[in-house]
Amino acid sequence: MCVNRFSVTAVTFLLLFPGFYSTMAVTTLQSFRGCAVREFTFAAKKPGCRSLRISTEACWGRCHTWERPVPEPPYIQRHHRVCTYSRTRHLTARLPGCGPGISPIYHYPQALQCDCTYCSSNHTECETF
Repeated sequence: MCVNRFSVTAVTFLLLFPGFYSTMAVTTLQSFRGCAVREFTFAAKKPGCRSLRISTEACWGRCHTWERPVPEPPYIQRHHRVCTYSRTRHLTARLPGCGPGISPIYHYPQALQCDCTYCSSNHTECETF
């Protein structure tokens, strides 16, 4: 009889830690904290061309952030991190139905790795309140 060593180890682990699988199963996108690569579909648009639905990988998540008052200016200490690209691959698509003289080439990033880090307007749209 041939037994897969991994499946025996996994079954043993689940028997020893029965709450582990149920904890993993209830993790949802709403309760996820961290930064991860996730599939993302969007409509690529360019004036003079028809739109094209593109599926790619993008960064998604919630990062640890905090603010606290301090007695000296600027009277607040901030620690704001955003989930953003740390490694990307640049891809190109060809948009359909472009008018004469309009390039159909559309460039977009594909996330390879994402991290929680300070927002840099060099590659991310940073909003402040």
